[in-house]
Amino acid sequence: IVISPSPRIITSSVSSPVPQVAMRSSVPLYLCLLLCACLGVACVAGVCVWNSQWHGGFAWDDSGLKFNWHPVLMVSGLVVVYGFGAVLYRVPLTWGGDKLPWKLAHAGAMLLALVLAVVGLCAVFQNHATNHIPPLYSLHSWVGICSVFLFATQVVGGGYGGLPVALLPVALRVLLKPLHVWLGASILTLSIAACVSGINEKLIFALLRTVNGTLPYSALPPEAVFANSLGALIVVFGLVVLRILSNRSWERPEPGGQDTAYRVRASPQSICALQLGFIGLMG
Repeated sequence: IVISPSPRIITSSVSSPVPQVAMRSSVPLYLCLLLCACLGVACVAGVCVWNSQWHGGFAWDDSGLKFNWHPVLMVSGLVVVYGFGAVLYRVPLTWGGDKLPWKLAHAGAMLLALVLAVVGLCAVFQNHATNHIPPLYSLHSWVGICSVFLFATQVVGGGYGGLPVALLPVALRVLLKPLHVWLGASILTLSIAACVSGINEKLIFALLRTVNGTLPYSALPPEAVFANSLGALIVVFGLVVLRILSNRSWERPEPGGQDTAYRVRASPQSICALQLGFIGLMG
């Protein structure tokens, strides 16, 4: 990294050709991507079957069927679509040519995930208001609302819906990129925790023998087995996504001079100079 005397100008002397896709891709990568896709589809199908088979299906009215949209939309948006968008850059098909179309696809997936999550929140809040149930009283609801809030912050601050990252100063990109990546993984982890705790909470309320005449949760009736399996499936999906994201050798190879701020491995002296440059920019 070469830093000019002016803190506003930062250039890179790194120039290496883009490695061939075959050098970075491997059988484990393709297997993980295939497993990720299959698990994601299975999660969405499973939550739809659960709510249609055991809870009467779906409707958008004042009946209790509106609530059934909540788990479907939250699992689909905050977990599956979010996970697919997160691993998009790991798909070898995206490694060649211009990165801009894939950036737009990544942004589109994240915006779709956020829209689904917001509609899912509307469903549960409206259902609680209709049935005079206090909102946000359980640990599940606290974790869920925190994950949506952080996700919305990530969308606004991460360049999806606000200022494009490419227009930011290089020094600022260097400082923000690790936060963006860490926050993204944290949101997925919180979303999975919210979904699993929500499934458990729903089963506790639904399998009350004294109220609904069903077998108790502790007896593991078919619904409990199915929903518990769905929760385990969601956890496995999240672990596969995090495994794909954590493998540095599966990152999208960048041509020399492109997005160098995202790949920089700077020394402490370089980091200090970048911070001074950022202070100069803010001043």
